[in-house]
Amino acid sequence: MIIRSYSKINLSLRVLKKLKNGFHDIQSNSFLINLYDEIKILKIKTNKDKVLFKGNYSKFVKKKTNTVTKVLQILRSKKRIKDYYRVEVKKNIPVFSGLGGGTSNAFFLAKYLTKNNIDKNLKKNLVKKIGTDYELFGNKQTYQKRLSKIKPYIKHFNFYFVLIYPNLNCSTKAIYAKVKKFSKTNHVNFSNINSQSFFLRHIMEEKNDLQDIVIKKFPILKRIVKVLADQKKCKLSRMTGSGSTCFGLFNSHKSAKLALIKIKRKYPRFCCVMTKTI
Repeated sequence: MIIRSYSKINLSLRVLKKLKNGFHDIQSNSFLINLYDEIKILKIKTNKDKVLFKGNYSKFVKKKTNTVTKVLQILRSKKRIKDYYRVEVKKNIPVFSGLGGGTSNAFFLAKYLTKNNIDKNLKKNLVKKIGTDYELFGNKQTYQKRLSKIKPYIKHFNFYFVLIYPNLNCSTKAIYAKVKKFSKTNHVNFSNINSQSFFLRHIMEEKNDLQDIVIKKFPILKRIVKVLADQKKCKLSRMTGSGSTCFGLFNSHKSAKLALIKIKRKYPRFCCVMTKTI
């Protein structure tokens, strides 16, 4: 069995305050995109799981403690699985890139092994052990009004993206630790918008509060965001999540493809790909 483990893009991210539990309260708009890891899973007749990572980005994954091993341990401790498995993950999503690859692996593996039967207590445990981004993968497009309040969009929007990952690893924990200023709450309810042009207008007025922090560490990102913005028919360019991946948003496959060709010429050593909403 091969499971597709989709990545996500944060179109916007506001950091509102630091909570007593150490996490940060945020507002965000997230889309799942068709850049995905491939998870192959087989039952094995042993008393120990075997977890393997392959692909260009596998070397950055901790072999003994990772989101896949954590999910298997959690599900077994909660008596949701009895068997042991050989799990092979082909990492197509760059690690420490702001695309949520590790969290995605956990979500889609847990969804498969439980046949999507995850109660509130199990979900709470998974979020605690895997991370607060876990719930973002439950819907294709979500508005995160608060850290613990996530709503799916009432209308599905279709966009194309050109991604540039400049081979720079960003630790989410380390980036959030540098947040000193907080944003005000945006009272626009993105989940209820049903016009694509209206949605774009509001999302363009948004921001990623972590972007300037990461640019200070990696100044080249400022140039990358500008290069994306300068592409013909690019509606929005920004960094996703805690970085370092940057994206350009386009309405059509044609305009995104033309932009990708130009960007690959400019940045031949970077990971540059075209994706779309799923």
